[in-house]
Amino acid sequence: MAQGFLAVVALMLLWIVLYSFVRPPTTPYMIAESWREGPLRQAWVPFDQIAPVMARSVVAAEDANFCLHWGVDMSAIRKAIDQGSGRGASTISQQVVKNAYLWQGRSYVRKALEAMITPFVELFWSKRRILEVYLNVAEFDRGVFGIEAAAERYFGTTAAKLTPAQAARLAVILPNPKERSAKRPSAALRKRAAEIMDGAETIRRDGRAACFED
Repeated sequence: MAQGFLAVVALMLLWIVLYSFVRPPTTPYMIAESWREGPLRQAWVPFDQIAPVMARSVVAAEDANFCLHWGVDMSAIRKAIDQGSGRGASTISQQVVKNAYLWQGRSYVRKALEAMITPFVELFWSKRRILEVYLNVAEFDRGVFGIEAAAERYFGTTAAKLTPAQAARLAVILPNPKERSAKRPSAALRKRAAEIMDGAETIRRDGRAACFED
């Protein structure tokens, strides 16, 4: 029993280290979506071929303290508890673990595995690598995964050429990509996208983007 457990742990560590330099060929969620939606649209692009403002925008939208924590943002958790909601407590690192290694949906088992795996991802991956994988495997629309496919789908451009406004509109749909549109956002989403634009510039100025831009 103990040997079997140690073997599983060793394989998981190997998987984590492997993805620190090898791009994930697919993810459990992408496999599931391909069964439901058919062929997916995705084109992997390295981090240096993604507009810097796109990386800043997702950090501003999803995890403003990304450079300041090691996978778990306790201040965000405390804020979520104070507000009586789990919304906004999941870091980008935790989302990468969920997307790359686990499954979607609410589950105590999945959350426990996510909590155990995330520190090791933070240990073996750089912050740039975490963002690179996140932006390449995140879902942006039905059957559309990764920032390159999303830039083409919504704006007819590439990830490298995204403008601040386009980057903010893509970042704003990430919590619910099947129900939101970057091309035709609601008034509430346009307002939130404007806040993300401001936030992206703020973290550039105050140094909270330094861990993935230096």
